[in-house]
Amino acid sequence: MLTRPDAAPVIVLNPDDDVAVARRVVAAGEPLGVEAIAARAEIPSGHKVAIRAVPAGGRVLKYGQVIGLATADIAPGDHVHLHNLAMQDSAVRHEFCADARPTPLLPEAERRTFQGYARADGQVGTRNYIGIVSSVNCSATVAKAVADHFNNKGGLEGFPNVDGVVALTHGQGCALSVKSEAYDYLTRTLSGYARHPNFAGILMIGLGCESNQISFIQRRYGLEESARLRTMTIQDRGGTRRTIEEAIAIIRGMLPEANAAQRTPQPLSGLKLALECGGSDGYSGISANPALGYASDLLVRHGGTTCLAETPEIYGAEHLLTRRAATPAVAQKLIDRIEWWQSYTERHGAELNNNPSHGNKAGGLTTILEKSLGAVAKGGSMPLEAVYEYAEPIDAQGFVFMDTPGYDPVAVTGQVAGGCNVLVFTTGRGSVSGWKPVPTIKVATNTPMFEHMSEDMDFDCGGIVTGAETIEAAGRRMFEQILATASGERTRSEIYDYGDNEFVPWQLGAIT
Repeated sequence: MLTRPDAAPVIVLNPDDDVAVARRVVAAGEPLGVEAIAARAEIPSGHKVAIRAVPAGGRVLKYGQVIGLATADIAPGDHVHLHNLAMQDSAVRHEFCADARPTPLLPEAERRTFQGYARADGQVGTRNYIGIVSSVNCSATVAKAVADHFNNKGGLEGFPNVDGVVALTHGQGCALSVKSEAYDYLTRTLSGYARHPNFAGILMIGLGCESNQISFIQRRYGLEESARLRTMTIQDRGGTRRTIEEAIAIIRGMLPEANAAQRTPQPLSGLKLALECGGSDGYSGISANPALGYASDLLVRHGGTTCLAETPEIYGAEHLLTRRAATPAVAQKLIDRIEWWQSYTERHGAELNNNPSHGNKAGGLTTILEKSLGAVAKGGSMPLEAVYEYAEPIDAQGFVFMDTPGYDPVAVTGQVAGGCNVLVFTTGRGSVSGWKPVPTIKVATNTPMFEHMSEDMDFDCGGIVTGAETIEAAGRRMFEQILATASGERTRSEIYDYGDNEFVPWQLGAIT
């Protein structure tokens, strides 16, 4: 960031840029504080204003990178947005492993710890829930009724160390081929939640006749029946009421052991942090996302794992990841996923620039290239150690990437299925999601929104925009917030008990 935000109404991010970003609403005729340029029209907060002339058809640079082509002549001081800037296909060159290097881990004696739940399989939980996994939409009503008994009707009395019972319901599970990619994604997601360390116990409930048989999932992913993992079907138990009664009894039997679990000091290798953004604005790539990137780097250096996702939202910025891939194979896997998305959107008559969303555009983002350059900042600067397909178990240490859609509920569901046990969600427009069983730290890109939505936001990065705080200082604060949250400090969504409806597995293919 070149221009001191407190010394001018705009922020210049790179010396090669053709545009600056408005720190606040800039009035028509107001000097920008960049050479002798004045705004030729009112510039909304977070939006772009030209600081160089760009002819029609010329490339427009932000972050020192191309974000699109001018559709009309642009003069210094012009508002630059949908009316004069359009998408172009990404033409980035992929420098495989140009910046590859070993992850610079701190000496073990200097690495931080957190207070977590050590599980028998070696994983570490940040929360202590019981989960109910429905194999099919037909068992969703039963799963919700059982969870309601414990969460809202006194079923957890006497078990203060259990955070709650989570019903993981969805609209899939039948009318799909068990040989399809859709089946792979769904079963991988369900099995990932079934072994997630934030659950002390799991009950899987099916109808009985669905395509997505629980027994198939167990065999395929090695989920053995045990005191921690129980299964049942409604048809086998004789109907809805009997299934609810027996499910309540099963979970009641899990509660004493779950309640006995205690937090103990754990290394940060037990943390897997999901990096997510949604409802982005023109400040996302300036404040919250780079601050999260700095916190991500710190967590990785202390031995933790961080996971970037949303493949459509790195399109046009993927070269910033391939150049720091640990191996050529890792870089190639990321490119393969980008190419899959290009083919996938083409098959469905869509385009990757369907994103940014309406809210993103209202906040100042014009093209997916621009959004991607800001979104990839969440990933910091550490080497890219691995690339995973949707909901695959994350077994590498360090910074990794997971292929997911850009739609937040689906993306985070995949990251949690992969094993992420904490989530940081940056937003410029506002987010109200919770994602049980994983604590969600919601980070505001700007102070006005943070204050306006104070009951939903956990962390304010607006000081970066005003000049009151540096990216590094905010990143260190965020790192400490992540450790405190992982150790049990409740987030806003947890205080208000939100997060029961964000489990949304990626649905692919034909429904027959």
